[in-house]
Amino acid sequence: MNTPHRILIVDDDPQIRRLLSDYLSGFGFDTAEAADGAAMQASMAARPPDLVILDLMLPGEDGLALCRKLRASSDIAIVMLTARGEITDRIVGLELGADDYVVKPFDPRELVARIHTILRRANGKSPHAAGQDPQSGDIRFDGWRLNPLTRLLTSPDKLAVPLSNAEFRLLWAFIQRPRCVLNRDQLMDAARGKAAEAFDRSIDLLVSRLRQKLREDPRLPRLLKTIRGEGYLFDAEVTR
Repeated sequence: MNTPHRILIVDDDPQIRRLLSDYLSGFGFDTAEAADGAAMQASMAARPPDLVILDLMLPGEDGLALCRKLRASSDIAIVMLTARGEITDRIVGLELGADDYVVKPFDPRELVARIHTILRRANGKSPHAAGQDPQSGDIRFDGWRLNPLTRLLTSPDKLAVPLSNAEFRLLWAFIQRPRCVLNRDQLMDAARGKAAEAFDRSIDLLVSRLRQKLREDPRLPRLLKTIRGEGYLFDAEVTR
């Protein structure tokens, strides 16, 4: 029997927490609730969730600060929940490592669809779907190593580099097709799934984050090259 995925809902509005908890429970999720950052940390310490729904506007530390802390220490899936529809709020959330965002008011069915997409990809189905043998070990490129099962990225100087779920999926898409130009639609599907709402800068920001993890010079990147008017190209020899 499969253990249900655990979803932690972090929102200071008790009515929203209860409504989301009841709705997600109806889809077989195991839910927990927290009203602020301290309660979130306590809940995660007691029982780590598979995904965190994180409201942007919280008392004390806001959702962006908590997202930054979560991403610095783990690759847990994060969905930002915000009443703000401005593009800058979405951009900042994605830059900090959120896997997706939902703007209030929202259709709960859309949230469930996004959660299913994120968890399906977070469970490691991308490497298997792409034909990767789970016993084949690390993948190497330009002195870097990536383990497709543990999602551990190791730098040429042997340092572990944490990747968010979206960053891992984007890197995996590039590794599967080295030295091929991939357009933004292809990368959006690989990184965020078909349920994601695309906007022009989303993939550009994710590529920028991945470049930072790979220690690329933003003015003259060597590995992740921009092909103007077409997309991006991963310029590296990949060995398995």
